[in-house]
Amino acid sequence: MPAESHRGTVHSEKLTFPGSGGHPLAARLELPHGPPRAYALFAHCFTCGKDAVAATRISRGLAQHGIAVLRFDFTGLGQSGGDFGNTDFSSNVEDLVRAADHLRDQFAAPALLVGHSLGGAAVLAAAHRIPEVRAVATLGAPADPAHVTHLLTADREQIESEGEAVVRLAGRGFRIRREFLSDIAAQPQQQRIAALGAPLLVLHSPQDEFVGVDNARQIFDAGRHPKSFIALDGADHLLTSRADANYAATVLAAWADRYVPDQPGADGAPQATEGSVVVAEVGTGSFAQEITAGPHLLQADEPSPVGTDTGPSPYDLLLAALGACTSMTVRMYAERKQWPLDHVTVTLRHDKIHAEDCANCDTQAGQLDRIERHIRLEGNLDTTQRERLVEIAEKCPVHRTLHSEVHIRTTGD
Repeated sequence: MPAESHRGTVHSEKLTFPGSGGHPLAARLELPHGPPRAYALFAHCFTCGKDAVAATRISRGLAQHGIAVLRFDFTGLGQSGGDFGNTDFSSNVEDLVRAADHLRDQFAAPALLVGHSLGGAAVLAAAHRIPEVRAVATLGAPADPAHVTHLLTADREQIESEGEAVVRLAGRGFRIRREFLSDIAAQPQQQRIAALGAPLLVLHSPQDEFVGVDNARQIFDAGRHPKSFIALDGADHLLTSRADANYAATVLAAWADRYVPDQPGADGAPQATEGSVVVAEVGTGSFAQEITAGPHLLQADEPSPVGTDTGPSPYDLLLAALGACTSMTVRMYAERKQWPLDHVTVTLRHDKIHAEDCANCDTQAGQLDRIERHIRLEGNLDTTQRERLVEIAEKCPVHRTLHSEVHIRTTGD
């Protein structure tokens, strides 16, 4: 359904939920007129808050396009509880995950993550921990979270020597601790962006006075397709102009329309019911697929150079199914026997071999598929218990399906 068709009056609700430190976080949920087509999370800029101009206007703009948006104050900021001086970048990421958990429990999991400035870096870091995310967008975000330390230059020596300092930012004092600097310097942001596994939109002003536009290039270069860049020409870092914020929201909604579907059944598209899986082309790249299994979203693709490597290959997913089933079967048996199994790791590999090289195979000519499976069992198990658990792995339902005759009935329209 085109984003424009959702335009209408929006309203907001006040919410609270527990943050990373257990303190209540204050939030607002911007809701569209009528049922939301999807839910999104908005992460505000460093030391800002949910009521900052950019957070408010962009969230309401997305709601006008049918996307409900949760914006909240990070721990110790705005109306949220806790002490900002005891937070760091990692705790902000954890706050985002807690916000996603709250949406999932009370409404629906966020399909879209949007972050402004350091909030953009935070959504890039949090995305892999929110499996339902289908798209991520950043506005004026630094390529490296440590970029924010340029705001602390005058006080950095005191922070490092005395352990903390009160830093003046935007006319207000904030307590910054040495642990904040250590945490933000240790973030593997480039690896996170490369492994994002979701479509990425980078919005940035060439005139950004705080986070140079070269940061957008670095984020874009580190990301994998599908990815897009939009220049917010003439905008300042905080998007204080209503026109700039509205433009960003409109572009975001139009871009997200390709990746964030309506609620199940809203557009007549096939939906995954219990016991079924729906696989559909993403629309970018030659082979990228989106897999819907009940409420769970996965991606599949072919590795480069055949595909764009945005997700596991079909054979990777096959091995994952066998490995997961193996581990679950072993765990269930060990728990039923009350054996001291601490941890199971299953490693699998698929290849093709000549039939003549397989002494125990029925096929005598040509090639056949071979899956090598290694099961690592950790715990105070004796030899008999270990051997029995490896035997039980052979009874995993997926293993048995792969060894049995399977009838596949195909229809089309």
